[in-house]
Amino acid sequence: MKSTNHKIISTTKNRLQIALLTATLLSGFYTSQSQNLPAILTDAELKEEIYLPDYSYAGYHFSEEQIPVSTSGTVINVTDFGVVADDGLDDSQALLKAMKMANETEGKVVLQFPKGRIILSEILYISRSNICLRGAGSGEQGTTLYYPRPMRYLANPPELQELREYLVELDKRQREPENNLDLPFSQYAWSGGMIWVRVPGERVKSYLDKYDTKPKVLAQLLSGQRGRQLIEVQSASKLAVGDVVQIEWYNKDGKKGSLISSIYDDADLKVGSHHYNYPNHALVMQQVLITEIKGNQVTIKDPLLHDINPQWKPVMTEWKHLEEVGIEHFNIEFPMAPNIAHHVEDGYNAIYLTNMYNGWVQDIKIKNADSGILTEQSANVTIADIETSGDKTAHYAVSMGSVHNILVRNLSVRNIVTHPLSFNTHATKSVYQNCVVYQVPVLDQHSGANHQNLFDNIRVYATSLEDGSYPLFAGGGAGYWKPSHGAFTTFWNIDVQFGNGLDATKPVILNGMKDGPAARLVGIHANRPITIHYEPNAYISDENVNLWLVPSLFDYQLRERLKR
Repeated sequence: MKSTNHKIISTTKNRLQIALLTATLLSGFYTSQSQNLPAILTDAELKEEIYLPDYSYAGYHFSEEQIPVSTSGTVINVTDFGVVADDGLDDSQALLKAMKMANETEGKVVLQFPKGRIILSEILYISRSNICLRGAGSGEQGTTLYYPRPMRYLANPPELQELREYLVELDKRQREPENNLDLPFSQYAWSGGMIWVRVPGERVKSYLDKYDTKPKVLAQLLSGQRGRQLIEVQSASKLAVGDVVQIEWYNKDGKKGSLISSIYDDADLKVGSHHYNYPNHALVMQQVLITEIKGNQVTIKDPLLHDINPQWKPVMTEWKHLEEVGIEHFNIEFPMAPNIAHHVEDGYNAIYLTNMYNGWVQDIKIKNADSGILTEQSANVTIADIETSGDKTAHYAVSMGSVHNILVRNLSVRNIVTHPLSFNTHATKSVYQNCVVYQVPVLDQHSGANHQNLFDNIRVYATSLEDGSYPLFAGGGAGYWKPSHGAFTTFWNIDVQFGNGLDATKPVILNGMKDGPAARLVGIHANRPITIHYEPNAYISDENVNLWLVPSLFDYQLRERLKR
């Protein structure tokens, strides 16, 4: 059903919320005040009309389990293989020997790093499940991994062969005539990392038809409803409870395909050619855990992104991935290097997560990176307590591309980043929660059928423009993947702190997308009055209201789900 515009700005409601919060604090315990929660959570008729996805399934084990803290399994100390911190020498070869031992050890493994500064100049590939790379912390007395050279000076990774050919065949270049700039895109602009999680030999992203292979289909899907977890399949003979598989939806009906309409909530928008020129590539993908099978009725853990419509040829396919991989308690530093241009990065990329499920990255500080953490083809990963900093202008801080149910929590972006918080191509049901962007903030929607994602309880520090506006909701991405995002992207309790014009009385205009359909913007507020422009068919409520009672939609939905 098509969404409609709603604007709810109520001074009375705001005062009532503050009074109720004060009463709650004085009473010393939380009491339910459901009548004062945003209407989209409580009004039955509105909830029926304005679809709000349940984001609570994002994160490690659907955020139902804590990230492991024990050292169960075999602990392998890298110092036993010749890694010496603070000696000013490169430890790459010694670390690769330790990693080889870790790969040959059965069961759970912890690869333990000492405190101090460790110099490295090789990509560390994580290619097995049940392994944790653990440093001594991200503080001054912790572990620092220092990379003096970017990936541009390393051997070309075979995993990026297809991307390299694609960039050449399509003549992908950064052209800035005003800066006398015309340079080819780097293979590391959005891919690769010095710590790289991968399934060896597995294709991560499709770029060229000649590399296409048929997916291993496990079941043809017959029926199912968006937001529900029950699917009727033609045959469940190749499925088992506990399997983690991929649901794929295809658009084989050209520019006006009904799957495109579902992604964009029937909005009348110009749709880029990648939505219909590749009918044999899945347009929407969702990695799911099978929890129950009864005959041909299959139950999955998290709700369906879309209906199971036979017209969209939906199937369950094999998904190769790693599980229980962790990276934690490190500083990762690069030298300060010149900023050449956007998309022409040298490859000072810290972490690259691909084909990863039920894993985590936590307590990491990253300095002077081109990109901090990049993700592809992963699901149910928690990325927590991350800080990016430095004088170098970065491309991404933590980017989500081709992922499902990823939770990025407590990210502090202290450096200038082109896309500090970014949902990229095919990202779905993923969450940025409790994040802070200190410079030139953008809540980026990067095109590519990314939809049903959540910016949750975010604070940004901005400077309003001379015309009294700020492009908080700017978007990037190539024209062949437009619109900027699909339906039901949600912005919840976004706090904008302006450092200028505090004596002004005229509201700052927060310019949103003109091609971002059916967005949900609830509780966008600032230290100055604001007005939101967002099109088409946005649901906007509680404008200029700090959502004290429900600061985090993710936390609220998780509590409600776990009650059931």
